[in-house]
Amino acid sequence: MPGTPPAAPAPGAPAAASPAPSGALMIGPHTVWPPVVLAPMAGITNAPFRTLCREFANGGGPGGAAPAGPQGAADGVHKGLFVSEMITTRALVERNDKTMRLIHFDATERPRSIQLYGVDPDTVGKAIRMIAEEDLADHIDLNFGCPVPKVTRKGGGSALPYKRPLLRAILREAVRGAGDLPVTMKMRKGIDDDHLTYLDAGRIAVEEGVTAIALHGRTAAQHYGGTADWDAIARLKEHVPEVPVLGNGDIWCAADARRMMRATGCDGVVVGRGCLGRPWLFSDLVTAFEGSGSGGPSGSEAAAGAPATPTLREVAEVMVRHATLLGAWLADEARGVIDFRKHVAWYLKGFAVGSEMRGRLATVASLADLATGLDALDLDQPWPRDADGPRGRSSGRNRVVLPDGWLADPYDCAGLAADAESDVSGG
Repeated sequence: MPGTPPAAPAPGAPAAASPAPSGALMIGPHTVWPPVVLAPMAGITNAPFRTLCREFANGGGPGGAAPAGPQGAADGVHKGLFVSEMITTRALVERNDKTMRLIHFDATERPRSIQLYGVDPDTVGKAIRMIAEEDLADHIDLNFGCPVPKVTRKGGGSALPYKRPLLRAILREAVRGAGDLPVTMKMRKGIDDDHLTYLDAGRIAVEEGVTAIALHGRTAAQHYGGTADWDAIARLKEHVPEVPVLGNGDIWCAADARRMMRATGCDGVVVGRGCLGRPWLFSDLVTAFEGSGSGGPSGSEAAAGAPATPTLREVAEVMVRHATLLGAWLADEARGVIDFRKHVAWYLKGFAVGSEMRGRLATVASLADLATGLDALDLDQPWPRDADGPRGRSSGRNRVVLPDGWLADPYDCAGLAADAESDVSGG
């Protein structure tokens, strides 16, 4: 039906080759069109969720088979870049079992993209050399944007760019260890409005050989509250014209992505909370950018095509597939269904589903229970207007938890705790 996620092409059907549009995003040797990136999200962007997002970007969807082969790359152009959950460098170097599972990529996943978190240049360097030497990924992103207290209190994530020499040392070791692999970074504006770091950090990144920079237009103090500052993304683009700059923050639909690119001049967008419970957003993004023609996000909204408006029946199909993929990935159906529970509210947002049934679906213990619960709903409901717009976390914080004395001197990098290098991947 018009406006629903599209069915997949016939398995094995050849993809039509076409030259890369002039507005394509270049991440080292990788051509990405449309220029959209799935943001790493702890506990969310594991292999099953990335599979769903890639399938939608490449013409898959509920009721149709997944595209065969390396998705979207038959003509050398990748329809989006889909990044792993955050992997801690210490856990990777120590070959932690959970971490090694998190860095496993499906055979069709290209390019394989890993996000790393680390605060010690030597450990970061070791982890990246391991990735390069063992061919574990095709692209490495470094996390300098996480605002959660358990990360910032150790000087990591969005706290780290305040220490300019430490940031430079980490980036230098990363680029040196990566060899031919492209290294990118994701960051926030700074710790708070009195301690902005993004322009200095962007310049340091360019000087150390980083391939691209993503900026979330919020400070750590804002967390996910308030409105993202797209003007900061425009300022960063002007400040570091040598590399692609990607914008992140408040992209809830494909039209937002195109609007951000027009308003800021950024080279691509990073989509996080907007795709929670809506992996078909990547189908919308492909439609919107391809509808605007090659060369960028200009063009009328009408020409870009209408966003997907799946019925509850179609959403339910995606929910069951998501839970099934999680069970297969974890080699345990029950664990997969339990992991899926956190997605239920996002998928059902806006639909007329009573609180009792929502509670039941959020506590299912098997695929059969999930299917039975969904079958009990009015599955003919059309896509509700209330399902559009912001989703996921939206709270702000007034105070960022930092190591003692962290803000005293941006050039004094002594005093990092011995346990600052976390051994837990995935956030």
